[in-house]
Amino acid sequence: MANSVSNVIAGKPNAAGGVWGGPLGSPVPTDATTALDAALKPYGYISEDGLTENIEASTEKIKAWGGDIVKVVQTDYSVSYTFTFIESQNADVLKAVFGADNVVTTAATTTAGTKHAVKRTSDILPHQVWVFEVKDGDARVRVVVPDGQATLSGEITYVDGGVISYSVTVEAFRDATTAAQSISYSDDGKFSA
Repeated sequence: MANSVSNVIAGKPNAAGGVWGGPLGSPVPTDATTALDAALKPYGYISEDGLTENIEASTEKIKAWGGDIVKVVQTDYSVSYTFTFIESQNADVLKAVFGADNVVTTAATTTAGTKHAVKRTSDILPHQVWVFEVKDGDARVRVVVPDGQATLSGEITYVDGGVISYSVTVEAFRDATTAAQSISYSDDGKFSA
């Protein structure tokens, strides 16, 4: 097959949102374009650094007497995703970062805006579904993590020259239904004649 610039796509977020999440067990998509289930909520803007997928695998070489390598075994394997939330006033983001039980949101009234009370605790965040949406022209890429757990992985800074942001790492766990930590679906958007 010859080289084709149409096979090169940029990792831009979908206009409707690049990061989505919902309760563990929510229906997950099985392709790149089907509408997401209503249980999955968009988490709004992510920083310009985008989404990074980290795949780590450790191997060990088994040697026979005499030094010949006779087998390579895998001792560790992990998949994780890192990104930074920048919508610090989004209730769904706050729940994803600090835990739903630690966030109380009060709707705006005629005398006050929307209020959030956020507890910082040592509680471990629950597992949930994560979906990452990428779009470039007609091409789509969707990464589905049926079972992922977020951890806050950086400092939160309050400065006048930047926005309040939350750096997150989502560890993907092997899902019994898909037999995978995550699945990437793509659709180049080119229909046949």
